[in-house]
Amino acid sequence: MTNILFAASECVPFVKTGGLADVVGALPKNLDKSRFDVRVIIPFYTCIPGRYRNSFHYRHHFYMDYAGRQEHVGIMEYEYCGITYYYVDNEYYFNGETPYSDSIKWDIERFTFFCKAVLAMMPVIGFRPDIIHCHDWQTGLIPVLLHSTFATHPFYQGVKSIMTIHNLKFQGVWNIKEFQKNTQLPDYMFTPDKLEFHKDANMLKGGLVYADYITTVSETYAEEIKTPEYGEHLEGLLSARSASLRGIVNGIDYSIFDPQQDKKILQTYGVDDFLEGKAANKRRIQEELGLEQDSRKMLIGLISRLTDQKGLNLLSDVFDRFLDDNTQFILIGTGEPGYENAFRYFAGRYPGNVSANICYNDGLAHMLYASADMMLVPSRFEPCGLTQLISLRYGAVPLVRETGGLKDTVQPYNEFELTGTGFTFKEFWSEAFLGSVNYAKSVFFNYRDNWNEIARRGMQQDFSWNNSAKQYEGMYEWLLNG
Repeated sequence: MTNILFAASECVPFVKTGGLADVVGALPKNLDKSRFDVRVIIPFYTCIPGRYRNSFHYRHHFYMDYAGRQEHVGIMEYEYCGITYYYVDNEYYFNGETPYSDSIKWDIERFTFFCKAVLAMMPVIGFRPDIIHCHDWQTGLIPVLLHSTFATHPFYQGVKSIMTIHNLKFQGVWNIKEFQKNTQLPDYMFTPDKLEFHKDANMLKGGLVYADYITTVSETYAEEIKTPEYGEHLEGLLSARSASLRGIVNGIDYSIFDPQQDKKILQTYGVDDFLEGKAANKRRIQEELGLEQDSRKMLIGLISRLTDQKGLNLLSDVFDRFLDDNTQFILIGTGEPGYENAFRYFAGRYPGNVSANICYNDGLAHMLYASADMMLVPSRFEPCGLTQLISLRYGAVPLVRETGGLKDTVQPYNEFELTGTGFTFKEFWSEAFLGSVNYAKSVFFNYRDNWNEIARRGMQQDFSWNNSAKQYEGMYEWLLNG
């Protein structure tokens, strides 16, 4: 039996702000339990809902030297869906209404504490991981500490570490003096070949330097981050570690995203009856959102954080040409005020054809996947992306930019060979985006049978966690036996 410890800052269903939580929640459940004992550790946030927190049980506590003082480390435990979860309890660091604060300095201090506490806890509870699988910058110091503070600890002899990059843009960077105070690491760790980063210190960089292996969430993103355009100033390091870097596409939970069983949509459907099901759901969402009820119109959806990364400027720049009398558009999302206001403006300008829902409503999101003819994901960069995977599952044809996981999961339509599962564009340019939209519209309105086959092929793709889990299992075994 191989012991694996997942360390992360968030995990479904306990706390979630993004796709990281989905991965940490879903992947352990899909690994072969006859070969892998997988456990998960996250902070014991006070914002974890009471229906879970109240069921956690106290395991132990101790005091740990941190930043030159003794800090309390409580250990809480809970079993959920066959997985054992541990929680680092320290109310000073993990009190609050959200898992992250508005201060990167404070978050770095909190998660530096978390990294050290994770390693201090394992001997106390007697779970010795063969591999510690670290997720994003908040756990980046765990591989560093394995090679420094805990390097001579008998418990950790032979333990391997994996660092997974979910989004390279976020790295945990602050001044070296503060890092030295918190970690008490020696000066030689803060050099350009280790944690030093443009005269500051970088938690993620430390993890990438010291981890035994590095993964990210799609094959294309693994290549992109070795270039200056996507590397966020770490492309040199990632290129140097290229032999120890690979991409594995995320999956989605097919028990949650299943149009045949989804209780959040009006009419369920499968591959054989998706036209009837989507038509009924389209009529309902048009009615609920005050759009003109017309099944002949092309309904285009977008569910996203409203940020520059998501390529929303491409849409806003050409919106007056994107929309026409035969097209409707529904947005669900929150983010930067400029984008929120822009889409409110478009909704006011085009009543009956545009609905801007500046919120995140899970039920409405499911209905949009089940009713939209096409979903947009025009991201500037996208490590993996979940929107296009869910869209394929629900027969909402995705239109994506060829980057990261979007390129890996959406096969562009070929009108000559009648293949493909969606529409794509390459250049990050509003005219390239609009050209792809117009091409998709021409297929939708003039070659409806071909369009329906695109949607059907998308629904038949397998982006469940089964495939991804098998790749992780192979990587774990290779790392321990290679």
